[in-house]
This record gives sequence, structure tokens and C-alpha cells, in this order.
Amino acid sequence: MSVKDVLVVGGGISGTVAAIALAQKGVRVTLIEISPQWYGVGHGITVQGNALNAFRQIGALDRILEKAHPFTELRLCHADGHVITTVDTPRTGGLDLPPTMGALRSDLQTVLVDMVHELGVEVRLGTELKAFHNGATSVTAVLSDGSTKDYDLIVAADGIKSKTRAMLGITHDKKPTGLGIWRIVTARTPEMHSASVYHHGPEYKAGYTPISKDLCYAYVLTDPVRCDNSLTDAQEVKRLLAGYHGDFDFIRDNISDADVMSFQPIEWLFVDDQPWHVGRVIAIGDAVHACPPLIAQGAAQCCEDAILLADYVTADGDLAPLLEEYEERRKARVQVVVDASLQLAEWELHPDQPGIDTAGLMSGALDTLTQPA
Repeated sequence: MSVKDVLVVGGGISGTVAAIALAQKGVRVTLIEISPQWYGVGHGITVQGNALNAFRQIGALDRILEKAHPFTELRLCHADGHVITTVDTPRTGGLDLPPTMGALRSDLQTVLVDMVHELGVEVRLGTELKAFHNGATSVTAVLSDGSTKDYDLIVAADGIKSKTRAMLGITHDKKPTGLGIWRIVTARTPEMHSASVYHHGPEYKAGYTPISKDLCYAYVLTDPVRCDNSLTDAQEVKRLLAGYHGDFDFIRDNISDADVMSFQPIEWLFVDDQPWHVGRVIAIGDAVHACPPLIAQGAAQCCEDAILLADYVTADGDLAPLLEEYEERRKARVQVVVDASLQLAEWELHPDQPGIDTAGLMSGALDTLTQPA
């Protein structure tokens, strides 16, 4: 086995799945998380079948599905409420798994955090990586509490705002898409049983994903800067959704300030032409590829990174060629997601250009991802 003692930096989906996958292979894992409290973000998430397959590989799927809502199709709708077309979602995780699932991020994160603790991973909260020093057979980590320790490998899973990325000499940084997104968790009706996306309204796009038997994760794509007005968040979301009907009439009427909601600009990142690793330190997940959430593949690609990395670094052989092969394999797959996501973002910003085929592009990209990671 190439590595036996690993430091994972970051406690999000990439970091927790990596820690679990490595620990299950007999690796001694330490996970550090900059936040003094470890919890999942409250809003919803749409997860494709290849992420579900990754969760199944680490034994987390059944626990996650207990609270989540799987579904099989995507409805494309007009802002006035009528259905334009219904698309069967490609089964990127295999025929025996749901093609898509909606969940609360906090529910998903709770399952992964529980498994991290059950596997005996050492967790150190309120701690970050300040520096590292590569050696021939180990890498020394310098942590924010002043401690140092040698590891066989450091896995930087510290997200799109990664500080480790610059330490690795990577010059890429997050970039704006020109879009912003409001997210909200609120009530749904039993008939709202699959994801729906609404086009041709006053904003770029609105949609929702069912995440439990009575809740949905709704969103609206708008300008990347929150409107400077005196409205509360709930009032602002209601204003933005005023031109969307059908199921959105129910959603809008039930939104309140007590609901979990957030606004942020949509950014992206893809380190395609520089190495993800230097010596015994490698960045994965959103630290090197953060995609606009337009085909719901962000979590899936992070999970695939983590699972595959655990396979590679616990294989026999020299670590350097294993990491190089891993990167080459992952970059080619992530490229499919990045290209499709950026094209969809471009179409959102400029909806009058010829040749737009949102359903076709999404289906084509997901069909490609039905191949093993």
C-alpha cells in the first residue's frame, strides 16, 4: 500500500468521503476542518446517480436515502406553469440506482460525519493547514495550532476558496459566471415529486427539487449581486418568483422568513492545465474543479474524486505515477461537466442565440457520465 497515514484538509463532501474511503482501506486518517463547528449547510442539494454509486461504495447510501427523496425525471416548464417536455434522467450510477435524489445538505453531511467518527478518524476542528514541506518519503504538515506532523499524503479538500491551492503553485482561482442564485427550503405538495425547471420568465431560470416527503429545495437564477432594496430575504425571493406560476404559486405563497434561504454569486473553477499535486500533497474536489450547479454534478464529481483517489493511493507502487494517472483520468471526466455547465450558463445569460438545446446538452453530458469514473 502506497500510503498508511493521511491528513485530509476540509470537512465537506470531498473531505469526508475521502476520509471514509481511506479509513475503510486501513489507512490512518486525520481530518482537519477550519470551522470550530462541523455541520452541513442547511439548503437542499440535487445529487445524480454517480454520486449515489459512490455513497453505496462506502456504505452510506441506505442511511442517506432514509431522509432523501429519489426521483427519475426532469420536467422543463414554461414560466406560466405549463410543461414543455419531460426528460428521463440518465442513470449515471447504474440501472439499479435512482438516477437522481434530492436531499437536505445537512442530512447528507450528518451521515458522512457520523461515519467518519465511527471509523475512528481523528477529527480536529478549528484547525487549518498553514504550510507543508515535502520530503522523499513523507510530507510535514504545519497546522494553525502550531503543531507539526509527518504524513504519507496530504489531501486538500478545502473547497473553491482553498488556501492549499496557492501553496501548490496553482495559479487558477475562482471565476464569476455572471449569474447569482437564491436557494430556499420550503414546503411542497405531493404532486411535486420530481425536479422541475422553469424557463422564459423574468429571471434567468427558476426551479425546484423535492428533498423529502413534504419539502423542496427551490431556487431562482438572477444577477450575481443581491438587489439593494429594503426587502427581507423572503420578500426578495417572492418578488423574484412573482413571474413564475404552476407549482411556483404554491411555493411562493408558502415562503416565510423562517425558511432556510441564501444568496450567492455562482462561480466556477477548473484547473485543467496545471498539476493538482506537488510531491505528496494533492488537491481534489471543489479546490480544483467547482462547476456551476446547472447539471447537478458538483457533489458527484467530488465523490468520484475521493473514492478513486483512495483506490489509487492504497494500490501497490510508487506514489508519484499513481497520482499522475489519477489526475489524468479525473481531468478528462471533469472536463465533460465543466464544458456542459459553462455552456448552459452562457445560454442562460444569452437566451436569444440560435442553437440552444438545454435538454439535449444535459442529457448528452449525463449519458457520457454513465460510463465508470
